[in-house]
Amino acid sequence: QTDCASCFTRYICRISTARSRGGCSLFALQQGKPYVFDRVLPPNTTQEQVYNACAKQIVKDVLEGYNGTIFAYGQTSSGKTHTMEGKLHDPQLMGIIPRIAHDIFDHIYSMDENLEFHIKVSYFEIYLDKIRDLLDVSKTNLAVHEDKNRVPYVKGCTERFVSSPEEVLDVIDEGKANRHVAVTNMNEHSSRSHSIFLINIKQENVETEKKLSGKLYLVDLAGSEKVSKTGAEGAVLDEAKNINKSLSALGNVISALAEGTKTHVPYRDSKMTRILQDSLGGNCRTTIVICCSPSIFNEAETKSTLMFGQRAKTIKNTVSVNLELTAEEWKKKYEKEKDKNKSLKNVIQHLELELNRWRNGEAVPEDEQISAKDQKNLEPCDNTPIIDNITPVVASISTEEKQKYDEEIASLYRQLDDKDDEINQQSQLAEKLKQQMLDQEELLASTRRDYEKIQEELTRLQIENEAAKDEVKEVLQALEELAVNYDQKSQEVEDKTRANEQLADELAQKSTVLSATQRELGQLQELSNHQKKRATEILNLLLKDLGEIGGIIGTNDVKTVTDVNGVIEEEFTMARLYISKMKSEVKSLVNRSKQLESAQIDSNRKMNASERELAACQLLISQHEAKIKSLTDYMQNMEQKRRQLEESQDSLNEELAKLRAQEKMHEVSFKDKEKEHLTRLQDAEEMKKALEQQMESHREAHQKQLSRLRDEIEEKQKTIDEIRDMNQKLQLEQEKLSADYDKLKIEDQEREMKLEKELQTLHNLRKLFVQDLTTRVKKSVELDSDDGGGSAAQKQKISFLENNLEQLTKVHKQVGASLPSSACFAIKSKATVPFSLTYNNFTHRKNFACASKSKQGVHSALAISRQMFSHFQDSGAYHMYLGKTLRAGASPGMLRLAVSGHDDFHLFPIF
Repeated sequence: QTDCASCFTRYICRISTARSRGGCSLFALQQGKPYVFDRVLPPNTTQEQVYNACAKQIVKDVLEGYNGTIFAYGQTSSGKTHTMEGKLHDPQLMGIIPRIAHDIFDHIYSMDENLEFHIKVSYFEIYLDKIRDLLDVSKTNLAVHEDKNRVPYVKGCTERFVSSPEEVLDVIDEGKANRHVAVTNMNEHSSRSHSIFLINIKQENVETEKKLSGKLYLVDLAGSEKVSKTGAEGAVLDEAKNINKSLSALGNVISALAEGTKTHVPYRDSKMTRILQDSLGGNCRTTIVICCSPSIFNEAETKSTLMFGQRAKTIKNTVSVNLELTAEEWKKKYEKEKDKNKSLKNVIQHLELELNRWRNGEAVPEDEQISAKDQKNLEPCDNTPIIDNITPVVASISTEEKQKYDEEIASLYRQLDDKDDEINQQSQLAEKLKQQMLDQEELLASTRRDYEKIQEELTRLQIENEAAKDEVKEVLQALEELAVNYDQKSQEVEDKTRANEQLADELAQKSTVLSATQRELGQLQELSNHQKKRATEILNLLLKDLGEIGGIIGTNDVKTVTDVNGVIEEEFTMARLYISKMKSEVKSLVNRSKQLESAQIDSNRKMNASERELAACQLLISQHEAKIKSLTDYMQNMEQKRRQLEESQDSLNEELAKLRAQEKMHEVSFKDKEKEHLTRLQDAEEMKKALEQQMESHREAHQKQLSRLRDEIEEKQKTIDEIRDMNQKLQLEQEKLSADYDKLKIEDQEREMKLEKELQTLHNLRKLFVQDLTTRVKKSVELDSDDGGGSAAQKQKISFLENNLEQLTKVHKQVGASLPSSACFAIKSKATVPFSLTYNNFTHRKNFACASKSKQGVHSALAISRQMFSHFQDSGAYHMYLGKTLRAGASPGMLRLAVSGHDDFHLFPIF
């Protein structure tokens, strides 16, 4: 360093634009309170004007070898970051830092070509009172050290060599991306740390080898905050506390430097003041830019900022050029100092001569005395006269004394050399011992740190061990609860299985009853078909007999009645016997049909009861299926939870065993490391093996228990699957029986509907038959009365009736083929040609009769019967049979007609 010079801190005030806040207006400072500024920058000042006023001169000073500092101070949202950085890549809005980067290289390009520059930049921030490298985020807590000249610097901070303004801006962009910012009520991009951008410039003249160096600190301080205004909470509140604390430490340093009476300046209260120690009252040209808000809302903060700047204005720095001398300059300086030393030695010799003369009692005249002015201009004197003057004194010393003195001086020099050697040895030994002591202290400190870490780790492991024990207890309790729940669910499954088996047995019984009912119904159907077939055969035989009777009546009408009366009488007798037999059989069939109807009603009632029971069984089965399904899902969930708990228990047991082993190892390893170390290690190894064996045995027991539980669960699952399969089979059988039952029920309903239809048709035909029969009988009586006198007319009527009888026979055959066996129709004749027509029904049986003594009456009856059969043929839904209808004691020639639904009545003879 060269000659020093004193300078005051430059104090510049920049007024920011007032922000509207609830109708706030600008405020006027108190009158009578002056604030002195080097420059005042109004709100409409451009960024270029700010740079020219604040930083342009400092750039030149740094390039001339001085140190410089520029930092912005003020409350939050007052424009500090805008002043220092601005918009980096906007030529109009860029701040001081990017303009300095361009200006430095512009000056370098305009300087002498023989100058060689080396420019390094660093960028770091002070966040929560920790120095954090913005160019390497892994460096989060850097330390502050001092160099040989007791100048503070940040050790380990990243330094980047730059060769253009663009590279400087890239470094700024990289660091700015890592800087801490947050949103508050007063600023959307509030800086949460103090950032320092350091530019280190070294220059060397290639020709003269002259070297200069300069540092430029560009500081963007975080703003002071009032929590009531910013609304800071949580981490932002902690950041605000640290910001205000560091700014308070900066204010204390400024106050101590401004007073000038305090011997101690608290630079070490914060890392920011420690780094800026040389900028505040040291070897540095410092410019402070205070940023103020003109809003009345921030009046108190603005006044505090102005007071801070006023105190900082009084700080006086001592600056000097950082010059590194060359070898030639050192040589010249050495020669100069050597000449100065030589002149001073001459002065000393003259003064010693003068002193000796005074001691010898000589009076030295004033003109021979050396004054202060003569000392400055005194040249080296000649030694000759001085030797002559002191010769008598030397001559007074004998040769022996001189030798003695020389020997003594030589011995003293030897002692001095020995002492020097001893001192050197002791110094070396002291240095070695000091180094060893430092090493031991470092080792002891590291051992203590390791011990503390191990103690903390041991404490943490003990806490985790206790927590693991509690967790294992909880897991065991959960497993016990799970086992109890599993037993309960297993018991419920067994109960449901037994209930399902009971339902299956009941279903089998119902199925057996239903099968028996179906078999009985089949037997009844077969019996009904057999009776139907038998009745059809009987009807065919009777119709055949009727045809033969008609043939006999038609062919033997010209013969004499007396020739064939005996044969016909015999045949009619046999026919009556046969018909009486058939009548008894028909009665038995009617009784059997009634029994079958009652049996069918009972079967229907039983089927309805079975259907209700089957529906109840289906509902119960569906309920049990739902319960089984829910129990199965619950068991699966319980199985999954149990497996998860078992896995967690295994992992916790293993971790617990490891922690116990580590705990034992730590307990053994930290007890008397120097004494019995090997023995305790062996004990620890044995203990570790014992713990491993215990853990292995515990694991095997747990695996066995786990396999046993899994086997039980598999068996229960198989049982559940079997029950489910059985339930599905029973359900299929039940569905099949239900389908058969529905089919039989439908068939039964169809038969009932058909029977009702037939009964209704029969009722209608019965009415028509009675009306038609009455009409035709009346007509036949009238015709017989008209034709009583002529035999020719009778023969014609007989032939007409024979033709009608043939037609009636054909109709009988057709009706016999189509009518069922529920009813029959019969016609028989006697020797006296009485004719009977009977119609029977199982439910109603009514008779009417008409008597005739001639064939003409029979033919009339046959015509009536023909008309009746024509009605039957039209209906096509009823059955008739021939039977014996003559009651005991009935007069010959009577024609009896039995019609269902009517009382017996007699028609008088037609003739």
